[in-house]
Amino acid sequence: MTTFPPAGAEDAGTRDFAISAATLPSPSTRWVIRRKAEVVQAVRDGRLSLEEACRRYALTVDEFDAWRGFIDRHGLPGLRATRVQHYRRRDAARG
Repeated sequence: MTTFPPAGAEDAGTRDFAISAATLPSPSTRWVIRRKAEVVQAVRDGRLSLEEACRRYALTVDEFDAWRGFIDRHGLPGLRATRVQHYRRRDAARG
C-alpha cells in the first residue's frame, strides 16, 4: 500500500515515507485531501487507532469510513469535497 509524506515534507515525491503520530496533521488543521489521506494511512498502518483518530480529529466512525471508502473506490480525488456528492450518486446508481 502506498504511504503519503506529511504535508510540507521536503521530499513530497517520496511515496514510501512512514507516517508517525508526530507527523500527523494538527487537530485544528483545515481538511484537505492530503491530510485526510495521511490520517487514513496512519490508521491502516496501525500507527494510530481508529478510536484515537476519531477522538483526536473529532470525527465520527462513519465519517472516517467514508474517507476510507472514497480512497478505496476513487483514489485520492475521491476525497475532494466538491466530488463527494457526485461519487455518492454514482455509487448509489450502481447499487
